[in-house]
Amino acid sequence: MRGIHHSAIVTSDVERSKRFWCAGLGFVELFDQEFTGDWPTLFEANTDRLRSVFLGDPDYPETGIVELVMFDGAPESAPPPPGPRVGFFLLSLQRDVEETLTALAGLGFTEGVRRISLPGPGGRSVATAVITAPDGVLVELVGAPQ
Repeated sequence: MRGIHHSAIVTSDVERSKRFWCAGLGFVELFDQEFTGDWPTLFEANTDRLRSVFLGDPDYPETGIVELVMFDGAPESAPPPPGPRVGFFLLSLQRDVEETLTALAGLGFTEGVRRISLPGPGGRSVATAVITAPDGVLVELVGAPQ
């Protein structure tokens, strides 16, 4: 298996989501394109137009891409249900946890932040946090062992 190419997140506010993923988490916009296609058949969408924004790290393309997708006329997102969800659960990123949470808070993103310390290799602890991204996606931040 070569790897996962990308994970797609439907968003109702591309600019807000780009602020979260780029300014807050350090992703780089790789492209921003509108497409017309048979999205009603493929995705059961209400439109044949979508906007696709690929975010990643051009220096390390093998790490994968987060795609922000916006369909014309898509409704606002509903609040996520409490507790673990069946199906897609979260995206996990290796980051300096406190630095990243500080950057996100400076941008106004503080929803659903939870922190713990997990046992790591050699008895060292690993800072771990979860934050809710725009449109309800859970993002896990995993630090280096301390």
